[in-house]
Amino acid sequence: MGRHSSMPDEYGAPPGGPRPRSRGRVVAVATALVLAVAAGTAFAVRSDLLDLGGTCEDEVELDVVASPDIAPALRDAAAQARRDQITSDGNCLDVTVTARDAYKVADTLRTTEGDPGFQAWVPDSSVWLQRVGQNAKAAEVTAAGNVASSPIGVGMVPSAAKSFGWPDKTYGWTQLTGAALQADQLRLGAADPARSATGLLALTKLASAAQKSGDKDGTQAAALAKVLSQRMSDSDSQLMDTVARDTSGTEEGNPRRNEALILSEQAAFTHNADVGDAGALDLFYPKDGSPALDYPFTLVDESGLTTDESRAAVRFMTLLSAPEGRSILEKHGFRTDGGASPEAVAAQAGGRTPQPYAEPTSEPATDEQVEETLGMWTITVQSARITTVVDASASMSNPVPSGESRMDVTKASMLAALSTFTPEDEIGLWEFSTHLDGERDYKKLVPTQRLGDRKGSGTVRDRLSAAFTGLQPVPGGATGLYDTTLAAYKEATASYKDGKFNAVVVVTDGVNEDPGSISRSSLISQLEDLSDTEHPVPLIAIAVGPDTDKDEIEQIAEATGGSGHQVSDPADIQKVILKAIIEAGAKTS
Repeated sequence: MGRHSSMPDEYGAPPGGPRPRSRGRVVAVATALVLAVAAGTAFAVRSDLLDLGGTCEDEVELDVVASPDIAPALRDAAAQARRDQITSDGNCLDVTVTARDAYKVADTLRTTEGDPGFQAWVPDSSVWLQRVGQNAKAAEVTAAGNVASSPIGVGMVPSAAKSFGWPDKTYGWTQLTGAALQADQLRLGAADPARSATGLLALTKLASAAQKSGDKDGTQAAALAKVLSQRMSDSDSQLMDTVARDTSGTEEGNPRRNEALILSEQAAFTHNADVGDAGALDLFYPKDGSPALDYPFTLVDESGLTTDESRAAVRFMTLLSAPEGRSILEKHGFRTDGGASPEAVAAQAGGRTPQPYAEPTSEPATDEQVEETLGMWTITVQSARITTVVDASASMSNPVPSGESRMDVTKASMLAALSTFTPEDEIGLWEFSTHLDGERDYKKLVPTQRLGDRKGSGTVRDRLSAAFTGLQPVPGGATGLYDTTLAAYKEATASYKDGKFNAVVVVTDGVNEDPGSISRSSLISQLEDLSDTEHPVPLIAIAVGPDTDKDEIEQIAEATGGSGHQVSDPADIQKVILKAIIEAGAKTS
């Protein structure tokens, strides 16, 4: 028999042992294809021949985990399905919907190889599926289609909106958020982009808009990110608690209260419905395009689902795209494909013409853009203390397909990475090759110091740029990897600074070639002894080219809680560093 118990806000450990599972992957498939493959009912759905209700032979249970914003709508749809005795292969649907933040679910699935305890997941954005898919050992997640959408804009309390000329005046992203850079002009709040798709997609759009307006080195985007971080909330729900509760001078004049929020249209819709006219927000839709939450209906561990479970999941998804399902979603403030005009939803959310609420949402950001933005955010919000260690052995003079040397491309990529750090970050540089400095295989070129500090006629950043530019392969030099890695890690752990993201980045194009150095096993053992979970210093090891041992660098890095990466092109080093910082930051936060 089915379950009709109350719906918890968290899900527990799954009963029993894990089910067999294939390698983690993210598979985006068209809804019709899923229907045809998983349920064998695509023809019936398209022909309106699938039973919408009737006598139940039995019940099929389906556990769905959803983002807190869409969970109430899905619960209403599940309740409607029970009332109407909606069936899947003659079995009535018994759907339990659990609300849980998407970032928490993504983190769980990234490290889950057994049954996660639910069969379907509806996060607020596809960015979470991408995050799960970055781990080859993650749970299998299959996006079957999108059930709703909600554009992202900037909501303001009436007094602030009036000062910006709402609704008649329209602005781009940099104009709206740039006001927060001016002292006391606008108290703008946002949710943590590491935990909020709304915050992340908005920041990605903002960075892109700033770049198009001439911010080639990313300094404007980083400055805006820094300002947003000062009024950051941990989650979307917490963000809504920071805005002025009513139009009184006491509330709107309270410096702890935000006057504006970066939020989804649906969040503004729900807020305005809850507070009434007294505390309603007015919503700006940026004229250079709004990114959108896209709510993918996702099968979890598809290969481990029973036939009844997979068919029930697809059946529930088709209900959400049917007229009655769309009506339920729209009543909760969501937009749907083929649904009603967005005007009614926009009006409740605080949108008015000529705000471009009816314009198509902006093109989705690429995975690369999202990752770069998240890396910039991580670096900007939590100042970094990173010692970079670059291989200067003779093999770094070998050419890459572009005709440049490995060293030249590595330097360019490292300089590009350097540009993403703020003056508050502390960065140092070592180079290494066998017997580079007497009996030592390494040389400290620039101590790990604050980039904005003055040194002589310039700054530490200037010194680092010059040092990176001056790196040259050592003729006849071999790779002294082990001794150098241990020395750099010892210094980094000994000089650990609280409140910063501490790390060591080692870039090498070969395996250890110093016969007089410590052994690999000794290196790993000593790194494990030095690492401290209370004061984490992850080692990020990047192997460049075909002469490296990926397994070796992964073993070395993982001994510290870090990560090893192999790239064929040194030009990818900057992207790898940002990705590794994101992953390491998630582990240490």
